[in-house]
Amino acid sequence: MNTPLKLAGFGAGLLAAFGAALGVGSLVGPVGPATEAAAEQHDMGTEAAPAHDDAAGHESAPTDLPAGLAVSASGYTLDLAERSLPAGASTPVEFRILGPDGEAVTGYDVDHDVDLHLIAVRRDLTGYQHVHPERGPDGTWRAPLDLDPGSWRLFADFTPSALGENLTLGADLAVPGDSAPAPLPAETLTAEVDGYTVVLTGSLEPGRESELTLSVSRDGRPVADLQPYLGAFGHLVVLRDGDLAYLHAHPVGEPGGAPAAPGPHIRFATTAPSAGDYRLFLDFRHEDVVRTAEFTVRADAHEEEHG
Repeated sequence: MNTPLKLAGFGAGLLAAFGAALGVGSLVGPVGPATEAAAEQHDMGTEAAPAHDDAAGHESAPTDLPAGLAVSASGYTLDLAERSLPAGASTPVEFRILGPDGEAVTGYDVDHDVDLHLIAVRRDLTGYQHVHPERGPDGTWRAPLDLDPGSWRLFADFTPSALGENLTLGADLAVPGDSAPAPLPAETLTAEVDGYTVVLTGSLEPGRESELTLSVSRDGRPVADLQPYLGAFGHLVVLRDGDLAYLHAHPVGEPGGAPAAPGPHIRFATTAPSAGDYRLFLDFRHEDVVRTAEFTVRADAHEEEHG
């Protein structure tokens, strides 16, 4: 994962991609067996090269798609052991990362203290979880997840040693049971979690780098003693409403080039791939507990771009 994390923009196909993804992900009533996500197969409106089949027979992503929209890329595939799992706390999830040879990958570069990040979120952008699975000798990853009924998206964020560059692959997981999609929370720049207040300043600007600052306080007092979590004072995951295009950013240093301070301000640089609504999930650690602050933000084009 590089910082600032940059994703390619896209143009006229946005509405088609959003509509297709919503048609797959927004399920009402009992949820049936999992299906392949339509969002994994859509052109994002750029002059992208067409998707192609890899050696394992999975469809790979065009090279300029935002991360997380495809189950396969650069010859690597996210292979879930089960595409449907029962609801419940600590439901075991198993998966493998298959390499270009079709075999399970066992060699990974360590990135922020771990070999692989697993992000799980329902397609209505609820139920967010950021966990770090354990890998067995055969290359199978295992982690418990708290799963409510609905359609879930799993993201594996990792760097295969043989490739030497970061990949984020996504796959859908169905959790049967009565489920109705929750509405997207209203746009907010303030989040409350376990007595902490996190304020977001800055704005997402489609197609260009944006700096976001998240400031943590408790009981009206700035928190200036944040603890490192996975080698950083905060981790920010950004997901686009509709198709769940994925960004994972890490803090940048202080103005003037000084190292990042342990709060109260955590600065990130990232690039939204398009105009639209996004959910932001900030993981931070204080007093030995990791908490997640959640925001809804809209990325809008500059006025001059319309004129």
